[in-house]
Amino acid sequence: MQKHLHFQKDGCIIENILPFEAYFKAYFEAIMDQILSFPYTGVIFNALVVIVGTLIGLACKKSISPKLTEAIMHGIGLCVAYIGISGALNAGSDADANPIMPVIAMALGAVIGTLIDIDRHLNRLGNWVERKFSAPSSDGSPAHGRIAEGFVSASLLFCVGAMTIMGGLAAGISGDNTIYFTKGVIDMVAAVALTVTLGIGVLFSSAFVFLLQGAIVLAAGFIEPLLTTHMIAEMNCVGNLLIVFIGLNLLGITKVKVANYLPAILVALLLSIVI
Repeated sequence: MQKHLHFQKDGCIIENILPFEAYFKAYFEAIMDQILSFPYTGVIFNALVVIVGTLIGLACKKSISPKLTEAIMHGIGLCVAYIGISGALNAGSDADANPIMPVIAMALGAVIGTLIDIDRHLNRLGNWVERKFSAPSSDGSPAHGRIAEGFVSASLLFCVGAMTIMGGLAAGISGDNTIYFTKGVIDMVAAVALTVTLGIGVLFSSAFVFLLQGAIVLAAGFIEPLLTTHMIAEMNCVGNLLIVFIGLNLLGITKVKVANYLPAILVALLLSIVI
């Protein structure tokens, strides 16, 4: 069977007769190109793989010993810390980066975040989710006592950092979802390990991932004319420093309220405009 494929070349419509298999392949590739270039494909993929990772973690939870779980969490924490350190060093070595800017941004961001107490508000949101979706156990206590911790920890891990920001900008401005596809694979692996330790609360972070990253993609078209390489370098550096905090928390070395440092990213952006 043959199909007639029409396309334009130099303003002229040309008819190309292809075997059915070649026509189907060309049609399929065209559809896939449209799907992959859709700005929100990466956002949807990232949220879905977090759900998949959570379900895998719940299925494997009973078969994995606490000792093995701790080892997995330490390994993930070490990798997260490495990603944050390498990302901050790369951003800091950028020709447009100011080495003093992250110091000022982190200090001011910590003051703002602590005064607002973002960590407390995120925990309150997590506790609200826990009250809505946790069935009480026989003694009346919530069955999933760590839902709030799982929701907050996973939301911060999945949404803080250069990949979240740059992925949204790339998807919103040029339709390139490569960063979010890569981030999604990393998040799925992390979701499995986090769910084994922290439970079903990790599942609800997928909604936060979808909403936040979707908002970044939506806003990318509006802020694109305002962004310079200098601004992006400073935001990347601060965002990756927060990833280091998350890694240290996962390793059990620190108990930093990372959410209270989130304003540092916005402060870095504002400072890069005026300095």
